[in-house]
Amino acid sequence: MTRPRQPGHHAAGRGRVLGLSFVFLWFFIGGILHFAATDTEARIVPPYIPWPVAAVLVSGVFELLGAAGLLLPRLRRTAGIGLFLLTLAVTPAHIYMLQEPALFPVPLWALWLRLPIQAALLWLILWSTQRPSTASVRQPAGYGLDIPK
Repeated sequence: MTRPRQPGHHAAGRGRVLGLSFVFLWFFIGGILHFAATDTEARIVPPYIPWPVAAVLVSGVFELLGAAGLLLPRLRRTAGIGLFLLTLAVTPAHIYMLQEPALFPVPLWALWLRLPIQAALLWLILWSTQRPSTASVRQPAGYGLDIPK
């Protein structure tokens, strides 16, 4: 017997898959860029963080591991938490770019825009990697129970 679907279930499921796909691509492509453009990435590491190249390479590894973890349902929530924390950990680079905009060939408005985009990304990571809640889905009376007839 198949489980009855609630109204809006497919739309929420599709939205979550789209969100998860976006998060995967963000970190998969970003992780690759950490290796393909290491020198460029290292320039945005604030000077108070030691070994900027190592920081870029390590964060690139974690981005790729997190992206891979998103593909495995058993690891998805853990990967989401890791990517959330990693996104928070790279925030100093965004702040540094705002503090020293003359060092970077990026318009100031784009540097400011990164902050709300990062907030939206943090929300999307959490939302798209959370476990579906069975409590929010109301089951028909007797569904899934062995009730004698």
